[in-house]
Order: sequence, then structure tokens, then C-alpha cells
Amino acid sequence: MRRKNACMLFLTAFIWGTAFVAQSVGMDYLGPFGFNGIRSLIGGVALLPCIYILGKINKRTAGEEGSTKTLIAGGLCCGLALFAASSMQQIGIQYTTAGKAGFVTAFYIVLVPVLGMFLGKKTGWKVWLAVAMALAGLYFLCITESFSVGRGDIYVFIGSLLFAVHILIIDYFAPRTDGVKMSCIQFFVAGILSMFPMAAFETTTVEGALRSWGPLLYAGVLSCGVAYTLQIIGQKNMNPTVASLILSLESCISVLAGWVILGERLSVREGLGCVLMFAAIILAQLPEKMGKNRQPSTL
Repeated sequence: MRRKNACMLFLTAFIWGTAFVAQSVGMDYLGPFGFNGIRSLIGGVALLPCIYILGKINKRTAGEEGSTKTLIAGGLCCGLALFAASSMQQIGIQYTTAGKAGFVTAFYIVLVPVLGMFLGKKTGWKVWLAVAMALAGLYFLCITESFSVGRGDIYVFIGSLLFAVHILIIDYFAPRTDGVKMSCIQFFVAGILSMFPMAAFETTTVEGALRSWGPLLYAGVLSCGVAYTLQIIGQKNMNPTVASLILSLESCISVLAGWVILGERLSVREGLGCVLMFAAIILAQLPEKMGKNRQPSTL
């Protein structure tokens, strides 16, 4: 694992963790599809000058960057997965706190190696133990003492499953094509797809968008344009499980951001759920063999 890639993914986790606050605040004036659609389009537009500048700096041949067909296919697949995942997450944030949404979303860290089984990747006992711990954590975090689960937590959990699929799609396409261009395409795809349910189910006004300009710019330029691009580039030639471990830090950052900025608080029961989930996230990513046979880090 390269140090540069790890730093990119850590910065991604920080931006995403704080973005939960922006997403929560932005929902005061916009619906979930409207917010996601506008921020995705902003993210795509923000990447256009980056693509132009990087194209001038890094003069690569078409063969080095992969075929146009692969680029378009990757952008479409990533965009579709991103639209589905972010829509579920944004709908859920309406009914839960930014901190809880961050931890429930982080469940994709455990789901990545589990879904990898269907792609022929081996899954050890640690992953299954992590799944059991994560489910226990979700119980304490999302299910109340009256055995009811919050509506928002269900939506965010579905989004978590879809984000796991998104990571696996990126893992497949990132080494085969230009990451920044693929990121740009995925945002335009996700943004355009969001416009249809926005027009059908929401009332989006220019006034509402202007009132949400701060959260939209943060979520669009940083969370979309910068963070997702850093994820695609950072994941390139990296083990997706290792990448997901670093990205899992967004859950802790989301709780801290919700506490500092929004004044959110977690109960003792919810705090226990967070601890169990984070322990599960770490356990799922630990190498199977440690000790004498461990190879020195290539950071």
C-alpha cells in the first residue's frame, strides 16, 4: 500500500464524515433527490477544469488510459450505483442524526468482503465474527428499547449495502481507465438520474437552492468533486478491503462533526452500538496472518 494512496483515502474519509452535517443542513430547503441531483452536477462541473489541466500535465496515450468504451462503461455503472446509494442515504438523513447515519453507512466496510465472496474472493472467520458484531452494533444503534427501528436507519442501511456495491465496481474499473474522467461521468449520470424523481416527487425552487448554497457547494465540490475522485484514484491498485478500512474513519468523524457543529448527542445505548460497529469494522480488515510471516509495510 502506498502512502500517497492512504493519504488520499484518509482525506476522503474526513470530507465525507463532515459532509453528513452539510447534507443534514441542506435538507432544510431541498428534498433528497433535489439536493443529490444539484450537488452531483456541481461535482461533475467542478471536475471539468481538473480534467483539462491534468490532460495538459500528464500527456498519456489512449492505450495508457484505457479504451473510451471502458471509461464510459465504468462511468455509467459507477453513476448508477452512486445514484441509488446516495439517494437512500439522503432520504434516511431526513429521519435520523448525522452521527448515526455515518455509522450505519460505515456498515459497508463489513459488507465489502462479504459481497466479495460472490466474486470468488475468500472470506475468513474474522469477517463472519465482524458481521455478527456489526449486527449487534446496529441493534443497539438503530433499534429502540421498544424493539422498533427508525425509518431513517432503514434507508441509510440500504444505502450502505449499495455503497458496498459501488466500491466493488470502482475496484474493477479504476485500474482499467482514467479515474478523474470516470468520476466526472459518474456525477453527471447520478445528477441526471436524480432529476427524474425530483421532478416527480419534489418541489424544488431556485430560492431553496440559493438558501442551501453552502451545503450544496461543500457536498458538491468537496464531497463529490474532490472526495469521490480521491477515492477512485486512491483505490487504484489497492486492496479494496484495505481501502474500506481507511474510509471507515468517516463514521467517527461524522459523530464528532455532528457533536461540534450541530450539538447532537448519542445515548449510552447508541454509543455502545457505535463501539461495537467500529470494532467490527477494524476486525473485518485485520490480516489473517500476523507476526513472523508479516511482510514489512511498503508505505
